[in-house]
This record gives sequence, C-alpha cells and structure tokens, in this order.
Amino acid sequence: MLTISTRYLKYFVNHDKIIVDRRKTMEKINYGLIDEILEKHGNDKSKIISIMQDVQEEYRYLPKEVLQYIAKKVGISDAKVFGVATFYGNFSLDAKGKYVIKVCRGTACHVRRSDKILDAVYESTGLSPDKLTTDDGLFSIEIVSCLGACGLSPVIMVNETVHPQMTPEKTRALIDELRAEEAK
Repeated sequence: MLTISTRYLKYFVNHDKIIVDRRKTMEKINYGLIDEILEKHGNDKSKIISIMQDVQEEYRYLPKEVLQYIAKKVGISDAKVFGVATFYGNFSLDAKGKYVIKVCRGTACHVRRSDKILDAVYESTGLSPDKLTTDDGLFSIEIVSCLGACGLSPVIMVNETVHPQMTPEKTRALIDELRAEEAK
C-alpha cells in the first residue's frame, strides 16, 4: 500500500497556486549555483540530505523545479527526492520570508503569555494563522513547541537569533527594526 504524507499530498494538490505565489517573492532559479552545490557533494545521491540543506540555505525553501533537477543530476527518482523533502520537518516546500519568526508556545512561554507575543507578530506583520509569509517575502511565522530557552521565556527566534524575555512592545520594536534594516 502506498502512503503519502499530508504535506506531500497538499503540495501537489495546490501545486499551481504555490508556484504562482513563489514567483511573486522568489528570484529566478540559478542552476549554476545548484550545479556548484551538487559538485561540492560529488553529485552523490547518498548526500541528498546535505545537498537539500545547502539548497534550502540559499533559497529559504526547496523549489519543486530544483528538486526535480537534483533528482535527475544524481540519478534517483523525483519521488525519492520529494520523499526525503517531506519526511524531514526541517525542509520546507513553501517559500519562506527573509526573516523567519519562530514563536515559542511551550509551557514556560505559554505561562508567561506568549500568546500576546504571537498577537503582536500578527499585528505588526499582517500575518495570520492562514497567511504564514508576507506578500513582500520579508517575514514568515512559525509556531513551535519549544525553543529550548525556557529560563528566558517568553522567547522568539528570528532566523538563528533567540530574543529573550519578549513583550508585545519589544516584539513590535524588533519587527520595526528589521523593516528599517531592509529600507537601508
């Protein structure tokens, strides 16, 4: 019996919409860069996870076209590559913003009112539970179970930087600061 993850099925059911949305926020794919990544890993199919990590680091997600290109170049099926991409939670098939804001909703953060932090992110960015990336591709939001910084709660993480003891006011100020940085 064939089983397909829900993420995988959703991706193909909504394929046309996702591609249109991506083109609004994504520059053209640089296949020369993809070739460099593949060469770095010796075009070795056993290094598919490392290849995909490097691609995602460059594009902030794994474009379908790139996954198909990688499959062809390393000599494995598209299905195998998509299977890896959908199995591991750290891979994304959806375009992410330049700044990925992770809001912790673990117990310590929840008790210290991380719901107010989440509301501040939504208000400041225009994001919502149904809209996870801004139209300009600047912000994305992820709600996570724990960031492992319980003693500093409530916390958010922007890309790889943890911001401790957040308040709604600090959250709005941080988002304004990130926007100002982009305006430079």
